[in-house]
Amino acid sequence: MQNFKFHILLLFSIIFSSSLFAQKTVDDEDDKTNIIEQRVEYLLENSDASEGDFTTIFENLLYYFEHPINLNNTDYQELSSLGLLTDIQIKQLLDHIAKYGKLLTIYELQTIPSFDLETIRLIMPFVKVSGNIEQMHVSFKEMMQNGNHQLFVRASQILEEKKGFSPADDSTLNANPNARYLGSPLKLYSRYKFNYGTNISIGFTTEKDAGESFNNGFDFYSAHAFYRGKNFIRQLAIGDFQVEIGQGLTFWTSRAFRKNANIMLIKRSGQILRPYTSVDENKFLRGAAVTLSPTEKITVTAFGSSNKIDGNANSSDTLNTNEDIFTSFQSSGLHRTYNELADKDALTDNLMGGYIRYNQKQFVNIGVSGVYRKLSGSITPNKNLYAKYRFAGNENFITGLDYNIVKNNWNAFGEISRSQSGGVAFTSGVLSALSQNFSLAALYRNIQPDFQQIYSNAITESSTTENEKGLYLGLQATLPHKFFLSAYFDQFTFPWLNYQVNAPSNGHQFLAQLNYTPSRKLDIYFRIRGRKRQKNTKQEGVMIDYLTDEYQTNYRWNLDYKVSESVRLKTRVEYVVYQLMPQNAETGYLLYQDVIYKALSSPVQVTYRFGLFDTDSYNARIYAFENDVLYAFSIPAYYNKGTRQYLLVRYTLKKGVDIWLRYAVTTYTNVNTIGSGLEEISGNTKSEIKAQLRLKF
Repeated sequence: MQNFKFHILLLFSIIFSSSLFAQKTVDDEDDKTNIIEQRVEYLLENSDASEGDFTTIFENLLYYFEHPINLNNTDYQELSSLGLLTDIQIKQLLDHIAKYGKLLTIYELQTIPSFDLETIRLIMPFVKVSGNIEQMHVSFKEMMQNGNHQLFVRASQILEEKKGFSPADDSTLNANPNARYLGSPLKLYSRYKFNYGTNISIGFTTEKDAGESFNNGFDFYSAHAFYRGKNFIRQLAIGDFQVEIGQGLTFWTSRAFRKNANIMLIKRSGQILRPYTSVDENKFLRGAAVTLSPTEKITVTAFGSSNKIDGNANSSDTLNTNEDIFTSFQSSGLHRTYNELADKDALTDNLMGGYIRYNQKQFVNIGVSGVYRKLSGSITPNKNLYAKYRFAGNENFITGLDYNIVKNNWNAFGEISRSQSGGVAFTSGVLSALSQNFSLAALYRNIQPDFQQIYSNAITESSTTENEKGLYLGLQATLPHKFFLSAYFDQFTFPWLNYQVNAPSNGHQFLAQLNYTPSRKLDIYFRIRGRKRQKNTKQEGVMIDYLTDEYQTNYRWNLDYKVSESVRLKTRVEYVVYQLMPQNAETGYLLYQDVIYKALSSPVQVTYRFGLFDTDSYNARIYAFENDVLYAFSIPAYYNKGTRQYLLVRYTLKKGVDIWLRYAVTTYTNVNTIGSGLEEISGNTKSEIKAQLRLKF
């Protein structure tokens, strides 16, 4: 009787849904692009970084669009690596197939409790339902013969002359050798990668930033070889790689989502090991790592790394000791002057670690981890009181325990870590799909001031994993008449002092977003995001710094409309209010219009943006994602007053050969110089040109 009811429900689902979905078409290409762009925006939701390399976040999505996952022939590992489904959804999908047999159609997903129409639309471009069972275990020889090769070459340059590139006479350079950059304004990048699905990845990456000398070649080189299997050797990394453990407390070197409109992303779902293909010159491991599965329920990971990283040397202390002394790590990756070159590869970072995880049917996981670090020099943080608990010395040892339990429509997860200093960090959360239309999320964190992390990336308010307590509560609901609501509220405290905060402090953050999606052609949302924190007062004449409240609220209206099969329009209006009490509020707005031309029958794709912005100060800046060439990313800060435009053209010369050209220009109406120091541009215009070639073979 139960199976009979299921098949009746399935029949009605197919009839009802047949008009909502189609085979892979232009719509799926657009959906793929929108999903990837959304993921990148999520990464910068609470970050002040205007540029970054997010390659490892969505590289799999690009692959799965061309090689969709067959839901009838997959497992937890593959579905998890997609990054679009929660563990609750994955478990219910696999349980459904085990109970009722293989899926007959994609529409059958609607009969699974946690799969609503939005979720199905989200994964549609990257999955398929097929009765043909592909071979999941292929030989290494076949992988090497049938893999894909890609080569990227990219060049970009700011067209206006910055002070660092302007001519300087000998007297100026003799007085200050760092008065000018050592290299040209041209930024260069190249990347080669061979891959067979997600099983094998071999490649290298090179980069030269603007201002860096090219006399000895590229400033940065990276290479990797990576294997992922399903037998005894689950993962093997040689060269440059990343490690993702638990919920990001004990050890996590990759980028990861922070608080954003998708409340389900508060849970980290790491892959343990990943190949490194980005251009962050410091936050990665260089050596070897392996994940073994001696039994069906146990995996063991071991890794070792010896990598040279940048550090700020303290020359005064070095004179009085036989050991190299550093005030801090240097993470910019820029080596344009003699001073910056002195920081390059100044420290050798030696790491070794291990991770043992017990898996009960892949949905009850308990892991134990430990990481030891030994630096070639000692870190001596500044003498300010807020830095009292910061890491000092040349070695650290962190241990951790993490867990993940999925039961019915509940997912509990968490991690506890302890550093060599005795400081403890703890985080614990729960996700619940109460119904097909309503989900809840909660996360508690308690990170002691003396917890000294090595590489961490947990869900926190601050950019570092230290000195914070907080409670996050979120919900999302599918409402009648094609509306969807997502919201969260996060309350946090800082038990010890912070930079520019001379006392323990507290604050909160909230977000509410309402989407209206009447069809696949139209999506509109309104968002309000606010934050309150405490900082030292900036009032003149005040003898003692006391804490005052800092508020920021962003209001956003966003429209995405598909005019035809070839033309899509995107419109955004965003308004921000910033106030450091008791000073007057500072405001700003951004308005932009995107026009995107993309047709499957044409070798040309074009994206154009025209934007207007007006902000009272840098405090009222607004970040916005911009389309860029493949594997380049642009999320600039809009501030001051002016206009910004960019034109991006992609031309497919022939199969396997793609060319991108991008021109972007910002014109300010209220300033006569842009930037400061060696980055200063005389004038009110800043423009950039970028070109990229990709060969696939």
